[in-house]
Amino acid sequence: MTLDNLDPSKAFFSFCAVPKDKDRQCFKLRQGIDKKIVIYVQQTTNKELAIERCFGLLLSPGKDVRSGDMHLLDLESMGKSSDGRSYVITGSWNPKSPHFQIVNEETPKDKVLFMTTAVDLVITEVQEPVRFLLETKVRVCSPNERLFWPFSKRSSTENFFLKLKQIKQKDRKNNTDTLYEVVCLESESERERRKTTASPSIRLPQSGSQGSMIPSPPEDDEEEDNDEPLLSGSGDVSKECAEKILETWGDLLSKWHLNLSVRPKPLSALVRSGVPEALRGEVWQLLAGCHNNDHLVEKYRILITKESPQDSAITRDINRTFPAHDYFKDTGGDGQDSLYKICKAYSVYDEEIGYCQGQSFLAAVLLLHMPEEQAFSVLVKIMFDYGLRELFKQNFEDLHCKFYQLERLMQECIPDLYNHFLDISLEAHMYASQWFLTLFTAKFPLYMVFHIIDLLLCEGISVIFNVALGLLKTTKDDLLLTDFEGALKFFRVQLPKRYRSEENAKKLMELACNMKIGQKKLKKYEKEYHTMREQQAQQEDPIERFERENRRLQEANMRLEQENDDLAHELVTSKIALRKDLDNAEEKADALNKELLMTKQKLIDAEEEKRRLEEESAQLKEMCRRELDKAESEIKKNSSIIGDYKQICSQLSERLEKQQTANKAEIEKIRQKVDDCEHCREFFNKEGRVKVASSAKEASDEDTDEEKESLKNQLREMELELAQTKLQLVEAECKIQDLEHHLGLALNEVQAAKKTWFNRTISSIKTVTGVQGKETC
Repeated sequence: MTLDNLDPSKAFFSFCAVPKDKDRQCFKLRQGIDKKIVIYVQQTTNKELAIERCFGLLLSPGKDVRSGDMHLLDLESMGKSSDGRSYVITGSWNPKSPHFQIVNEETPKDKVLFMTTAVDLVITEVQEPVRFLLETKVRVCSPNERLFWPFSKRSSTENFFLKLKQIKQKDRKNNTDTLYEVVCLESESERERRKTTASPSIRLPQSGSQGSMIPSPPEDDEEEDNDEPLLSGSGDVSKECAEKILETWGDLLSKWHLNLSVRPKPLSALVRSGVPEALRGEVWQLLAGCHNNDHLVEKYRILITKESPQDSAITRDINRTFPAHDYFKDTGGDGQDSLYKICKAYSVYDEEIGYCQGQSFLAAVLLLHMPEEQAFSVLVKIMFDYGLRELFKQNFEDLHCKFYQLERLMQECIPDLYNHFLDISLEAHMYASQWFLTLFTAKFPLYMVFHIIDLLLCEGISVIFNVALGLLKTTKDDLLLTDFEGALKFFRVQLPKRYRSEENAKKLMELACNMKIGQKKLKKYEKEYHTMREQQAQQEDPIERFERENRRLQEANMRLEQENDDLAHELVTSKIALRKDLDNAEEKADALNKELLMTKQKLIDAEEEKRRLEEESAQLKEMCRRELDKAESEIKKNSSIIGDYKQICSQLSERLEKQQTANKAEIEKIRQKVDDCEHCREFFNKEGRVKVASSAKEASDEDTDEEKESLKNQLREMELELAQTKLQLVEAECKIQDLEHHLGLALNEVQAAKKTWFNRTISSIKTVTGVQGKETC
């Protein structure tokens, strides 16, 4: 290592002592409670740097704090973890200290605080202690507030890039060790923040270049700056298609079925535009030549019953395949079961190759368009007839030949990017291995992947070079600005995310289809590669050759480990997402359980109330029955009174009628006597009244005083008898009124008794209803 070389390394912090708020992405701290801070430091790349000890653990409220504002914490322990991979520092934090008063006061709900933690590490061969800073969001809660702990403790992780410069060589004679000094220490968040704030430079296309054909990258994609890679199996593919295109494909398929051995002439042009999603299953089988695949179908049914020597590797990769797709994300689901059977069957079918990492992605793409048997048949055709299995043979010799061909095509088509990759020591196998081994299925959105498979089945495996050059051309300006690590990260994270836009993916595929890469040129580069390999084998010392081969294998191993880490990261990400979904489902289940318990309690209360109301209803019925019996007895009693009253009334009526008849007869008899008497007739008028004035004047001359007196006496007697009759009639009417009054009182008593019972029943029901309403409230 020369004096100018820099040694980048990584470390990360981990907070696990308190729960982390999902919504605000901050730690929740209890007010007034002593706390511990546990920090894990782990190096992830390059030469291992041994940590001798922790020089100090510091803390300060706020962010962008100065070194003088940091306050030293009491160290409890330091040393390597049990697995030896991390260096663990534990310190105690007394929140009641006046320095930490800000982070010991309850935080308003609409605000969050910042807290900066620092750790000074003494590293072997580094001249000065190295300080790592971590800024986190916190929110202080009251001691009585309930904190909901997640299933697994969430940590806060930060990557750091430490650049060192060698200042002293190791000298055995003078017994001195190699020393380094810190050139730069930068966190990943600071680097991303610096990239986003820096104004991007504008590169104009060179004259004669095909810059106008290169699709522009998507504008301001929010997720493109994230470090999370795009999950495999992302991207929804619509089955909608224009009616005219479907008619064109329908006519072509009808002609093709008449002679399956010959492809129709317009097929290639139609495939370049993309096969309609609804027809891909049928078209892929026809393009692969699987129209007569009965022997492979029968073979598949036998193969799935046999044991595979790579069963553990297949099982491990199944969960990592298309975790973003609903059909494959459920462990033990139909999608994963079918995928496992296809990979297992092929590993038994092709004993020379067996199962290789990456086959599961291609098998999953086929399973999305056809049943298991047909998917296995197309997979076999792609591996054997299209030469994909050659990439896995002889220590990936053919794959390295493809890398050489790609680099030669870059040298010819994109020379500035080729030279840049030479400057930063970026080789094709470091970024293009997945492109060739998985046919772009592992990282890119599905609508782009399906179109690539369309072209591959129609035109052959050389289509990979067209797509690879298209990707490099569209991202050339960005790649020219990157260093070695930035380029690797760009290929792993940003590049697949650029084609989440279906429009960008279509432009890329148009660019790839318009590129002319002749087979003669590829054959020429292949011969150059084999010639170069033969010359190297002749000129190279066997030891050097073995060392080079060893280095190549180590690089391949590192690449596979990186891919394995990427897949493991995808698995962890998908597990976290599933964990979140499970947490949400558990929360909903808890809420539903609480609601169910409340409903059951309400049901029990309702049943108890029903039972009580039934008892009260029975009591009310019994009371009503008694009241009705009493009312009936009273009615019977009053009925007898009414009968007696009616009998009395009828007797009185009869007597009155008899008396009236007698009086009438008597009066008629008197009137007859008066009419018969000539003297008396003169004293009465036609109505029977006495003519007092006229009679007195006429009688003064003719009658004597005695006759007058006798007539007056008779008249008085008759008037007296009439008065007595009227008096008897009035007495009878009074008795009738008295009886009617008694009868009315009796009827009122009966009605009052009925009304009292009804009011009492209504009031008891209202009382019960009111009590139940209060209990419910």
